[in-house]
Amino acid sequence: MSSAGIIAIRPACEESMIFSQPPPAADCQESILIYVAMSGSKVPMQVLESDSIESVKLRIQTCKGFVVKNQKLVCKGRELARSNSLVRDYGVIDGNVLHLVLRLSDLQVINVRTCCGKEFTFHVERSQDIGYIKHQITKNRNLESIDDQEVFCNGEPVEDKRLINDICKDNNDAVIHLFVRKSVKIRGRPVEKNFELSIVAPQKNDEREYDVDMENRHGRQKETEHNLYVPRKSPGIDMLLEPVVVNPKIQLAREIWDWIDSTRDGLYSRNYPIRSLEGTGGAYFMLDASGSKYLSVFKPIDEEPMAMNNPRGLPLSEDGEGLKKGTRVGQGAIRECAVYLLDHPKSGRRSFSGELRGFAGVPPTVLVTCLHNGFNHPKGVTAKIGSLQMFMENDGSCEDMGPGAFPVEEVHKIAVLDMRVANADRHAGNILVSKGQDGQTVLIPIDHGYCLPDIRGLHI
Repeated sequence: MSSAGIIAIRPACEESMIFSQPPPAADCQESILIYVAMSGSKVPMQVLESDSIESVKLRIQTCKGFVVKNQKLVCKGRELARSNSLVRDYGVIDGNVLHLVLRLSDLQVINVRTCCGKEFTFHVERSQDIGYIKHQITKNRNLESIDDQEVFCNGEPVEDKRLINDICKDNNDAVIHLFVRKSVKIRGRPVEKNFELSIVAPQKNDEREYDVDMENRHGRQKETEHNLYVPRKSPGIDMLLEPVVVNPKIQLAREIWDWIDSTRDGLYSRNYPIRSLEGTGGAYFMLDASGSKYLSVFKPIDEEPMAMNNPRGLPLSEDGEGLKKGTRVGQGAIRECAVYLLDHPKSGRRSFSGELRGFAGVPPTVLVTCLHNGFNHPKGVTAKIGSLQMFMENDGSCEDMGPGAFPVEEVHKIAVLDMRVANADRHAGNILVSKGQDGQTVLIPIDHGYCLPDIRGLHI
């Protein structure tokens, strides 16, 4: 999953709801009527059984403006991933519903005016909410805390949980205008025969502090024979990030602890997780304490494709099977961690206290429990279990450039990994491109939630 590059797409016109018809020369007996589900509506579309998946996506692009490489089609819980395959190859029949998952443009221009007359404009990722906007205003504009202040858009109050992407749907302008004002409390008390009203404006909140034993500043005791992990104390707010320890005898490498602690510091510094608009499941970029650098990517198991709290609107799995045959919903995080463990370094089998980088370069990945209200919580905020993967600086993914620029050795290492773990979901979008210390191109494999399938669920 790459954070590089912003793709602009033309918004779909609500008036143009019917897709173009298939070529007139086609055999009418092959023609079937399907429905493309998008933005809460189902749009009818006439296709041929002999149409390729890519041609279907091209027609969606022509009629709706959604770029082909930003589209993912899902039918009956199965992604139609092979562009050259035909509609009939996936068993799509007359009356089926295809769910369209889109990668939207990431940034939105926000214009903010405060009650004290200050105005400024900045960019924000559409996956953020109004609560995040308020924190950024406080942090970056040297304003007093506005946690108790109200935000208005078009004269209407906006809740902290409201996503910028949702507000974009209600505004046709390229810029969203927000107004911030103080909220006050009116208190009344009887004074003899009269009733006295007082207006109380909230004062600037003191920063809430929490104690950290300096000896355990990085979440560890002094070097002892057991090297036990000492959990950091919570800052008194609803945030948590702790590794899931299955075997307490296993010692994690110091670099792993430093990375987890730095990610936790980012949460405790009130840096909201940033939801990625790519992919079919919930994935969140986690920032460092300064809020200027990505450290990790967190993928909760309850937000996986076809899981209960999936934020993409995909249907729930009826039998528990994932998008790929042989995988189960809710096991993606465990598979991500397992692939990292199986990516052994060149020096030998991976040891938790040894090298971080394996032969294929899978980023360090651990299973964690994380609590934050910035995740998708349709039924109330609860702690989530998921995979935490180290964010790797990159220049984009392989789909952004031609294969001629990739060293043969880099391609071979990923091929070896995929054969070992039976990867069912390798494509150009989940291979990042970076530069090594010598300036040479390095390929980084990510997104391994569909590896190590259960062969009992496959028909071989």
